[in-house]
Amino acid sequence: MTSGSSRPERLTPRARILLPVFLVLLVALAVRQLWYTAPPRAELAGAAMGTRWSVVLDATGRARADVERARMAIEEQFTAVDQRMSTWDPDSELSRFNRHASVEPFPLSAETLEVLAIAQQVSEDSGGAFDVTVSPLVAAWGFGPGARAPGQAPEPAELAALRALVGYRLLELSPAEGAARKLHPGISCDLSAVAKGWAVDRAAEALAGLGFTDFLLELGGEVRVRGERPGGSAWRVAIERPDPDARAVQASIVLRDAALATSGDYRSFYERDGERLSHLLDPRSGEPVRHGLASVSVVHSEAALADAWATALAVLGPVEGFARAEAEGLGAYFIERTAAGGFAVRATARFPRVRPARIASATPPRDPHGGRP
Repeated sequence: MTSGSSRPERLTPRARILLPVFLVLLVALAVRQLWYTAPPRAELAGAAMGTRWSVVLDATGRARADVERARMAIEEQFTAVDQRMSTWDPDSELSRFNRHASVEPFPLSAETLEVLAIAQQVSEDSGGAFDVTVSPLVAAWGFGPGARAPGQAPEPAELAALRALVGYRLLELSPAEGAARKLHPGISCDLSAVAKGWAVDRAAEALAGLGFTDFLLELGGEVRVRGERPGGSAWRVAIERPDPDARAVQASIVLRDAALATSGDYRSFYERDGERLSHLLDPRSGEPVRHGLASVSVVHSEAALADAWATALAVLGPVEGFARAEAEGLGAYFIERTAAGGFAVRATARFPRVRPARIASATPPRDPHGGRP
């Protein structure tokens, strides 16, 4: 016969020993989870390719080790591009190609050939406004690696001689053979207006390969976003006001699974005899651009193409550039100086809806017109 009352079971000696150990293990696991789990919004930053990079990741449910792997993947991609395509590193693949004073084929990596092919296509589509062989002219006018002192313009005879070394059609690519050939032994290439965008694309692919579906990645002003911000809202990206004396936001846009690049003349320029001369050279004339376009921003599915087209449209100017952007179906936002000292803005039909800025930005986009690869 059993009683209806109950009484606590006594712990065995073994249980009395194991229970505290079990509780300690539970606490340790909880602490480990807190320590090793990343916050939902993870932010990383660093230096690469002569400029700065940053990324905002939705790391919900991810370990801190996953976030660190994201950092390593980004830096690996940027370092690889710099080692291949830098014009500042004498040992880079591109620098060695530039020193190859011969019309014989020169072996290049598939990555460098791909970037050169993108450049060639934009050169063709822009009517020669974009040209990676323009670097001798850029240096002659006082900009970029190997530049002479600003203000010393090339003489007409020198300018004519340099123009003979410029022309994207002087470069022949052979991807199947893994090589490129100069049709004139004296030409050289500068990929600074496309390589950073391409590096951003490769880093974005690396993040996606690690399972990150929501992030904003930026390198020297070239931006690429995927998915949504932590919390579920859309990414909003700023466009810098082209003011050389201040850092402020001109406008902002919502960006969805796309890239944004900006090119302008307001950070790298000098004045000579009352004329403003910028680093933006027109390969067709061999001289700095002289129109009133201050900056142009391009939205594209790929950062490399946004990067290259931003430069091409900045060279073409507010009239020819706008017409070209519409003809190519590009989303582009033009900021032009006015006679009154202000700015006039104009956007193509494909550019996202613009929200004018109300306040200045304390952390504006960096290096809005280029930088170095």
